[in-house]
Amino acid sequence: MQEQTTTRIEVAQNGPLLVRGNVLIVDANGNETVKENMTALCRCGHSSNKPFCDGTHRTSDFKG
Repeated sequence: MQEQTTTRIEVAQNGPLLVRGNVLIVDANGNETVKENMTALCRCGHSSNKPFCDGTHRTSDFKG
């Protein structure tokens, strides 16, 4: 029997979505990226590496 794992998504205050667990991300062009353990997804909309966070929220005065 295969063990089921839980992926946890945390909302960082004034920062990204922190995804803890293994995920497969598929972009609008169908490109797939596998992320293991943890990744940060942009919430502020200013990242130059979308959908991933590049820390720009710190200088863009993002509140959320």
